[in-house]
Amino acid sequence: MEIKWKKNTALFLTGQALSFFGTMIVQFAILWHITLKSQSGTIMALFIVVGFLPILFIAPFAGVWADRYNKKNIINLADGLISFFSLVVAIFLFSGIDNYGILLVCAFVRSVGQGVQSPAVKAFIPQIVPKEHLTKINGFQGSIHSFVTLTSPMLGGALMTFAPLEALFFLDVVTAIIAIFILFFFVKVPQKEETELKVPVQNSTNYFSELKEGLKYIKNHGFVIRIVFISAIYIFLFVPAGLLKPLQVTRNFGADVWRLTAIEIAFSVGILAGGVLIGIWGGLKKRIHTMALSFAMCGLLIIGSGFVQSFWLYLAVLFFIGFSTPLGDAPFNSLLQSTVEPSFMGRVFSVVMTVISVMNILGMLFFGLAADIVSINILFLATGFLILLLCIPLITSKTLREAEETK
Repeated sequence: MEIKWKKNTALFLTGQALSFFGTMIVQFAILWHITLKSQSGTIMALFIVVGFLPILFIAPFAGVWADRYNKKNIINLADGLISFFSLVVAIFLFSGIDNYGILLVCAFVRSVGQGVQSPAVKAFIPQIVPKEHLTKINGFQGSIHSFVTLTSPMLGGALMTFAPLEALFFLDVVTAIIAIFILFFFVKVPQKEETELKVPVQNSTNYFSELKEGLKYIKNHGFVIRIVFISAIYIFLFVPAGLLKPLQVTRNFGADVWRLTAIEIAFSVGILAGGVLIGIWGGLKKRIHTMALSFAMCGLLIIGSGFVQSFWLYLAVLFFIGFSTPLGDAPFNSLLQSTVEPSFMGRVFSVVMTVISVMNILGMLFFGLAADIVSINILFLATGFLILLLCIPLITSKTLREAEETK
């Protein structure tokens, strides 16, 4: 590449980490504020739904925008939209206007902004990172996100003890401004990449036509549809380990707040450590094999969690479950980034984001209901075994092997 890609990438990741940090602090602050003020499960559920569903509807269009327009501008516009509404809410709160409606609108807008930004970020990374380093960079990015996810609730909780809610919204505005400034002025796209990615736009208002083209692209490329399909099944099966572990702890070890806190910390630290490892190591020679290693580790550990009798051993198992996930996520992202044509990159990642959201919702509905019918340990044993079986199509698929060889 024409420019020093390591410095360029470090600047980009730093700016995005700052923005994400401010976003997560405010996200937790709003949730805790609503929880403490309302003590209503209905209002909490409404807040979560309002903050989640818009991503499902905006992501397909966001993919089209990421393929059409300058990705740097899209990322900055999304950050700017979120920070602007954070500023508006901060002003309302500072003026003494504090109601659920304002916070729900804010959650909705933030979800829209994140839905627009995410495909653009995933599609932008291959423009500044050489293909051979994509897995490592995706691993480091995953570690950064894990670190922010781990520390932001701690810092948010600490700040809320001596600072009003509006101060946290102002913090979000400041971090977003810094991120926008870094990306706009310091992150450079190689001229060669900019030229190659300028794709003529036909029927500029026909978004649905371009969405259809994106879906057709996925359908006609066996590698993409297979890797996304296998990953979708994995996400569905991972729901109990990812989201129902508090229920498993409560039923097996006791309903203590410190236990619930401990499992989230162990899981998050595991993800952080796994991301650092894949960032330094880069994975096996075949990235499909690294994904299979991740699935095998994860499946065996989830099975093991159903047999563990000691809570401290259970924490160790959760740490390694978290550790295994970046070993699959990083090569998955880098395989798509290095294989999908640049002009379809945004649409492919928007479909991936939509699939992830849908499978999480379906998984929660299915396994949430199932957990009240059968033993939670049986669910963990069954899903762990099925995740193990997913290694077979990863390793044996001729289409996946050929895509790996021709990347």
